[in-house]
Amino acid sequence: MTQPTMNALVLHAVGDARFERVRRPVPAPCEVLVRVAFCGVCGSDIPRTFVKGTYRFPTICGHEFAGIVEECGQSVTEYRPGDRVVVFPLLWCGRCAACERGAFVMCSDYDYYGSRRDGAFAEYVAVPTRNLLRVPEGVSLEAASMTEPAAVALHALRRAGGGFIGQTVVIFGAGPIGLMTAQWARMMGAEQVVLFDLVPEKLAMAARLGFLLAFDPREGDPVEKVRQLTAGQGAEVCVEAAGVPATMRQAIGAARTGGRVVLLGNPSADVTLPAALISQAMRRELDLLGTWNSTFSPAGNNDDWHAVLSAVAAGRLDLDVLVTHRVPLENAFAALAMMRDQTEFFAKVLIKP
Repeated sequence: MTQPTMNALVLHAVGDARFERVRRPVPAPCEVLVRVAFCGVCGSDIPRTFVKGTYRFPTICGHEFAGIVEECGQSVTEYRPGDRVVVFPLLWCGRCAACERGAFVMCSDYDYYGSRRDGAFAEYVAVPTRNLLRVPEGVSLEAASMTEPAAVALHALRRAGGGFIGQTVVIFGAGPIGLMTAQWARMMGAEQVVLFDLVPEKLAMAARLGFLLAFDPREGDPVEKVRQLTAGQGAEVCVEAAGVPATMRQAIGAARTGGRVVLLGNPSADVTLPAALISQAMRRELDLLGTWNSTFSPAGNNDDWHAVLSAVAAGRLDLDVLVTHRVPLENAFAALAMMRDQTEFFAKVLIKP
C-alpha cells in the first residue's frame, strides 16, 4: 500500500525552504497523528531558517502548534479522533537525572520538534500521548497554538519569584512574548508594568492591552524613566525580552537594590558590560536569572502549560489580540522572509496548514 503524503515546508539547507509533498507520518503504538490547525512562528525560526540551520537536513521546522487528533496508535486509549490538543514540543529521554526529578526541560538527551526532528510547518505530526494536553472548551485552536510562548513568558516571571503585589515590573521588548509577560505580571499583582520598544505599532498594541506605561527608548533614557516612575528606587523586576546588548545593559541599570533581572530574549550578539555597571550590579546585589523554555507535567501538576490554558479559558490571558498574520502553508516561506527583512509590521505570525 502506498503511504499517504502531505504538504510541508521543508528546509533543505540554510535559506532553502520548499513547499512540497512528503510522506505523512505514521503514529507509533503510543502516539497519535495530529492534524495541525495552527503553528506559530517563533523568533528562533528565523535564524534557524536563514542563518544557523537545523541539526540535520532536510527538516520541517515549527514547534508552536495545536491541532486535532486524526488517528491513534494501537496502544492509545486516552485520546480518540476529533480531540483538540496542544503539543509540548520537547521530547525528554526519561532516563537522565533531570528527568528523574520531573524537570523535563532540563533533559540532557532531549529531542525537539522543528529543530532536531520534523515539526509542524506541515499538515500532520505524530506525537507521543505524554506530550499532549487537551484544549479546554472555550479556547480556540488559534490561541492554543500560542501556549508554548505564553508558557515561556510565565516561566520567566516564575523564575523571578512570581508574586509582585505593589511592585514594578519592567519589560524590555514588546514583541509577542514581551506582551505575554506583561499580562502575566499584571495577573501576578504588579502595581506598575512598564514596557520599552522601538516599534510604534508594538507600543500601540501594548496600549490596546491596557499597558499605558509603554515607551520608545529613543525618547528618553529607559533607566532614568524607570527611576522617575519608582521615586528614584528602580524596579523590583526587569525582564530582558529583546535579546540585544542595549536592553541587557538597560535592564541591569534599571533594577533597584536587591532586584531581579531575568534574561528571556535570545541573544542576537555578544554583550559587553561596562565595569561601572557591573560594580552597580554587585553593590545592589542584583539577582541575574536565566530562563529557558517552561515546565510541563503529563500528570497535570502546577506547571506552566496547564496554567496558560486555564488563564486563556478564564479570559485572563488574551493571546488572540497578538495575531497579526494568518498565513497558508504554501505562503509560509514568504512570511518567514518578511519577518527576517521586517518589510511590514508583525507581532504573532501563525501558519495555517
